[in-house]
Amino acid sequence: MLGTSATVFGGIGLFLLGMILMTDGLKAVAGDALRGFLARFTGNRWSAVASGAGLTALVQSSSATTLATIGFVSAGLLSFNNAIGVIIGANLGTTSTGWIVALLGLKLSVSTLALPLIGIGALARLLGRDRLAQAGTALAGFGVIFVGIDVLQTGMADLSTHIDLSRYTVEGFSGRLMMVGVGVVMTVVMQSSSAAVATTLTALATGTVSFEQAAALVIGQNVGTTVTAALAAIGAQRLAQRTALVHVIFNLGTGTVALLLLPVFLATVDLMTETWIGDDAALSIAAFHTAFNLLGAAIFVPLIPRLARAAEWIVPEPKNSLERHLDPSLATVPALALDAGRRALDEIVIELVQALRARLSTGHGRSLVAIHEALEKVTRFIGQLPNVETQRLPDWSLLLQQLDDARRLARRMNDDVAMGNLLDSTLLAPQRAALRAVLDEYPAHSVSAALRGVHTRETILAQTAEGQRSVDESMRALSGQRLLEDMAESLSRLRHLQQPEHITNAQGQ
Repeated sequence: MLGTSATVFGGIGLFLLGMILMTDGLKAVAGDALRGFLARFTGNRWSAVASGAGLTALVQSSSATTLATIGFVSAGLLSFNNAIGVIIGANLGTTSTGWIVALLGLKLSVSTLALPLIGIGALARLLGRDRLAQAGTALAGFGVIFVGIDVLQTGMADLSTHIDLSRYTVEGFSGRLMMVGVGVVMTVVMQSSSAAVATTLTALATGTVSFEQAAALVIGQNVGTTVTAALAAIGAQRLAQRTALVHVIFNLGTGTVALLLLPVFLATVDLMTETWIGDDAALSIAAFHTAFNLLGAAIFVPLIPRLARAAEWIVPEPKNSLERHLDPSLATVPALALDAGRRALDEIVIELVQALRARLSTGHGRSLVAIHEALEKVTRFIGQLPNVETQRLPDWSLLLQQLDDARRLARRMNDDVAMGNLLDSTLLAPQRAALRAVLDEYPAHSVSAALRGVHTRETILAQTAEGQRSVDESMRALSGQRLLEDMAESLSRLRHLQQPEHITNAQGQ
């Protein structure tokens, strides 16, 4: 019995390892493709659902799709309503794992398919670079999945001789509910609904569980994946918490409907088995898994606006919203993390500009504490990113330049002595007026161009030499002038980096 249990756990471990390798490789290879696909095919609710399902089936990771979705909402490229559609589609896309296991994993020989895939993938990972190496990781992971399923089959076949689960009936509602609970626990323990579903299908194929028990287990596993999402959302940014909340609502609602209609589903699957699928219990469960998620999508997609309002009401925006884009979970997808960092910096710069305009207009400005805290958070966020791929280096360079200028501008604005000289000197009144005027239109108009033609350092020095100004007054004016020039330089560079064509050119390099 101990050896059998070890084989089962080993098979689950190999399956999980294969999933990790495959999804990490695919996410790295398809990082930009995820962004492009979402940008193009999420124009309405149903296309968002289809996009979420297709991407999740492609990369075999609903978390990758969810992270891409969070990144796009953070960047303002995707509405939260359509993001909910993508999340619903991602849940639907996770059912593809059951089809892979039922169609391939339980039928193909390990030596015929899995071992060659592992060998080829490992060579590509060791000898290749960038995308080829990541593709090799994904290919090797795909092979390891089938090795895990093969080991799991062996363990489950032995387990069925030691444990008789037939006494746990699912005829009544309480029996079904108990098996659903077991499915939830399986997913929580394995931290992967895909691994839990694969284990159930393998147990079904080896006769360890009955068809009805497998159906109830799959419902529980579909619900159990929300526990992982909920735990991951603790301490995360508001957008991630709202996403997790919608994920929980959808999966709980879909699971409840599936449980209540389980007899109807089972009768329908029996009919499909006789008509199309044939005598293949694992394939029937895969079809059942997809069917009740499709029904859940049909129920919840029309309710997306209400779901969005409920999520925004339950998880409101914090008072200091400058940090809301900096979700630590985005660090696993550098392309999305760079977008999030740039979006956060753009909003910080807007706050800096507004604070400077208020200071020039009234002589008093808002506190910069929240801005400084946000800049430090951006710095830490960027510092935690993994190695950036070669094709993303121009974006990385732009982001670092923008961060450096934003920090410099914030430090200059925090220099009370120099700022006082700028605000109090009558010599600098034209500069203040010119800067205030251009800040009203920032970043539409150039700061440097607006300051041309007004008093310069040379003018102040000449007036002092001619005796028109005292040395003390001139020194204060020069201090304010130097501060103004430094701020104008930072604002000009930030304006340049924020131009869409500049970002586009960098991304195309």
